[in-house]
Amino acid sequence: MTIVVGFAPDGRGRGVLHLSAMLARSAGDDLLVCAVVPAPWPPSPARVDAEYRAWLRGAANEALEQARARLPNDVPAQYVVREARSAPAGLLEVAEEHGAGLVVAGSSGGGVGHVSLGSTTSRLLHSSPIPVALSPRGFRGRPGARVVRVTAAFSEGAHDLVVAAAAVAGQVGASLRLASFAVRSRPPLTAGIGTAPERAVVQQWEQDILAAARATLEEVEHLPTPPAALTAVIGHGESWEEALEDVEWDAGDVLVVGSSSVGPIARVFLGSRSEKIVRHSPVPVVVVPRGAATEMAEQVVAGKE
Repeated sequence: MTIVVGFAPDGRGRGVLHLSAMLARSAGDDLLVCAVVPAPWPPSPARVDAEYRAWLRGAANEALEQARARLPNDVPAQYVVREARSAPAGLLEVAEEHGAGLVVAGSSGGGVGHVSLGSTTSRLLHSSPIPVALSPRGFRGRPGARVVRVTAAFSEGAHDLVVAAAAVAGQVGASLRLASFAVRSRPPLTAGIGTAPERAVVQQWEQDILAAARATLEEVEHLPTPPAALTAVIGHGESWEEALEDVEWDAGDVLVVGSSSVGPIARVFLGSRSEKIVRHSPVPVVVVPRGAATEMAEQVVAGKE
């Protein structure tokens, strides 16, 4: 499979190269590093327009030379400059032409160590028909880094996402973990009734979600190539950031998040919950369109049978 890597024409974004190398090395995939420059619109024969386009392509080619120097030698890669109406459109055009199964993009500003969604990544996430991987700002992988553990954000209705994530984890020799997040704001002052009813509801939810997670893990144990290990965990906190930090994260971790069930099935569409998870993740995130997760799960089940 080919992985398309979006690399900024100004040469910024080492994190996306580190993540791409880790993913490609783990799965044995090739990289196609792409710098997208604006296509002229409307087309103009004016000399100044031609000179500006030549300057843009020159800057993009220089950026790709930087990417070539930064990527490790053990990861095969090709490099291309694409003219398109926008960066997301250009990346998806290249991905379609090469039959890519994943697009990798970096974070836009924001705090170091977390995923930050800018205009380009947000548009990419809401239009891509294939999974999109996002690197936290400042992400660095150790030499020879591989994916060690795949964590799937788990909730009711996430069966296909888990099966797809389990299949990928098994293929790359990683373990699989299901993670759910219990976010409870600090309770307001109460008069007489206390917070016992709320605690009881949360405890019941935790029991139910862990039971569902264990049942799903029992199912993926029987895949043709099961993950190296299977676990389930719940992160607690008064905010999404605290809830995600409550879960242990290590080098080699990747978080997989599914699209919202209210969005188009064929494309990535982040609901409010998924977007909060993505924005507060301290590790790389792979966002999978609902349709892609379903297709992968069906292929896995068909292969099992």
